[in-house]
Order: sequence, then C-alpha cells, then structure tokens
Amino acid sequence: MISGLNHITLAVSNLETSLAFYIEVLGLQGRVKWAKGAYLCAGDLWLCLSCDTPSPSQDYSHIAFSVEDENFSTLCHKLEQHNVRQWKTNHSEGQSVYLLDPDDHKLEIHCGNLNTRLISLQLAPYEGLEWL
Repeated sequence: MISGLNHITLAVSNLETSLAFYIEVLGLQGRVKWAKGAYLCAGDLWLCLSCDTPSPSQDYSHIAFSVEDENFSTLCHKLEQHNVRQWKTNHSEGQSVYLLDPDDHKLEIHCGNLNTRLISLQLAPYEGLEWL
C-alpha cells in the first residue's frame, strides 16, 4: 500500500541554472550534487534534479509547493525580481502563484492545504462534485 509521496524527479537541461533557481529563488535546501544531478529538500519532500532533455507537458499537470501565508508576498516579490515567468492566474481557494522553472516545468506556490480546499468546496462546489 502507498504510504506517501517519496520523491519527485525533474529532467533539467542545465544543472547549475536549475540549482540556482530551486535553492536561491524558491528556497529549497540543497543536499548533494553530482555530475548529472542533485538532491534538494523542501520540508519532507525530496526533489531530484536529473540532467536530461526536459519535455514538460502542455496539460494542467504541475507540482505545488507550500508556503506560509506570512511569507507569500515576500516570495512573490522575489519571483518578480528574478523575472520568473507565470503560466496561469489563480482562481482557486488560497493564495497561489503559478510559475515556470528554467526548463518550463509547471510549478505552483500555494498557501493552504487539503483541508482548506475541502472547506472551500463546501461553500462553492465544483461542477459534478461528489464527496467520497
């Protein structure tokens, strides 16, 4: 049985550029790097950057990172300072910014969690919503 999310691996075209983005801009903690990759942490999340040919999807698939409400505007300002591109405008519960990494992987920085989302769905349910 699945007990949780183990890690996420992203293909990156330039390891140093991606390390700078994830560590210096987003604030992940670098753990180790080698010729073709690196391991980073964000809380309990283990992120692997692996040198390859990135091919990000054109659909809504994305990775969302958590940020506390009190740090959201500071992080958004930092993203603006680094000219980080956005790919979507937030229309859901909680503050979110949708951004692209240097290889166009779709990311989200989100304030909130599953419980806050479920509460918002009680107030404004999605079309065809069914509680399981």
